[in-house]
Amino acid sequence: MTVIVLTLCPAGLRGFLTRWLLEISPGVFIGGPSARIRAVLWEEVKQYAGNGRALMAYNTNNEQGFAFETHDHKWHPIDREGVTLIHRPSDRDTRPPSPTQGWSKASKRRRFGTR
Repeated sequence: MTVIVLTLCPAGLRGFLTRWLLEISPGVFIGGPSARIRAVLWEEVKQYAGNGRALMAYNTNNEQGFAFETHDHKWHPIDREGVTLIHRPSDRDTRPPSPTQGWSKASKRRRFGTR
């Protein structure tokens, strides 16, 4: 079983994939091509995706039972002790916040003699 998901890809690429796979939802293709055909399809997807993104998942003989590949995604597959995981970069700034500058309210009250 092979699943290919396209995002923001040309319509011609979608038409090309319908020769071997069934489009079950816009940009989502599913089918059971051989490994050789799957490799050729993936090369075509990478070549003609343009500014779009693509993801392919397929059955294989490993611990997870499947493997996946990405093209122009922010999320990337990484191998951790034989298990493939998706690394998703953080959108937030991970640096600790810098301390605020100046005096605290209590310090200002003591300094200026107001209560």
